[in-house]
Parts: sequence; C-alpha cells; structure tokens
Amino acid sequence: MRTLIFLLLTCTTSTLFAGGTYQTADAFLSNAFQNKTPPPSTVWINKEKKAVIEKILQHSSHLIRVRYWKKEQTTAWILNEVGKEKPITVGVIINDNKIQQLKVLAFRESRGWEVKHDFFTRQFKLASLDKESNEQQLNTSIDGISGATLSVRALKKIARIALYLENEIHH
Repeated sequence: MRTLIFLLLTCTTSTLFAGGTYQTADAFLSNAFQNKTPPPSTVWINKEKKAVIEKILQHSSHLIRVRYWKKEQTTAWILNEVGKEKPITVGVIINDNKIQQLKVLAFRESRGWEVKHDFFTRQFKLASLDKESNEQQLNTSIDGISGATLSVRALKKIARIALYLENEIHH
C-alpha cells in the first residue's frame, strides 16, 4: 500500500511541476548575444503579414507588432502560442534564415511539457522555410511526442512565424 501511495504521489507531483518558467527572456537574450543584448526592434504586422500569420496559426491573431533583437546576422524572437489552453513562450534564434536554437522559456499547460527537452527542440536546428512552398512550411520534418501533440504543433507554428518574420525584415 505504501508503494502504491508513493507511486501515485510521484506521478502526480511530476506533472504538477512540469510547467513553469525555465528561462527568463532576459537570460535567453543574454545567452543569444553573449551578454551584449542589442536594443529591441519592431516589425509591424500589417494586413498581409497578419493574413500569413493567421494561416500558419490556423486561428485569428491580435498581433499588432512583434519585437525582435538583431546583431549582425543573428536575430532573436520571443513568441507565444497556445498549446491546448494556455500560452507557451518560446525563444527562437535565427542566423542566415535558419534556426540556430529553439527553446521553451515558459510552459503553462498541464500536459505536453516534454517539448521543453533538448531531444525535441534540437530537431529545429538549421530548419528554414521550404522555398518550394507558399505555405510557409518548415523544410524539415519534426517528430512528434505522444501525448504532446498540441504542444508540438504550437512550437512548429512559432518556428514558422519566426522564420517568416525573419524573411520579412530583410525585404
């Protein structure tokens, strides 16, 4: 009986503590730019950009502007997308139109937190947008995680939006 209670408490507490803030935005930016974070810049979301973003998200967006940080060829983006019910905050570092790093900064859902691990986020390294597609799709396939489907989708959407906006600031 004690073993059963211990197992139940262990399983319950692991999901209770799965969510949370894993890294602050300031710490993420400091790491991205070797402790010399540039001032933020802004990309304004006009009707055309909003239409593309909403197509990627598959729902409406209330974005008016998005902040990003740029130093030489490296940009950093901090974006949110809802997994099932709550936002997931993700930092994306892009260099030469390819993702250098994608990192979950804060996770607020009760399930799907496995997307925070390096074994998952490493799949995004060097991903870019498929030049053959008008759908702003990634040029690489991202393996899912059983039980974390909505969180996986949210991270893929964030990656696509960051890469799309990266392309837009260079045009």
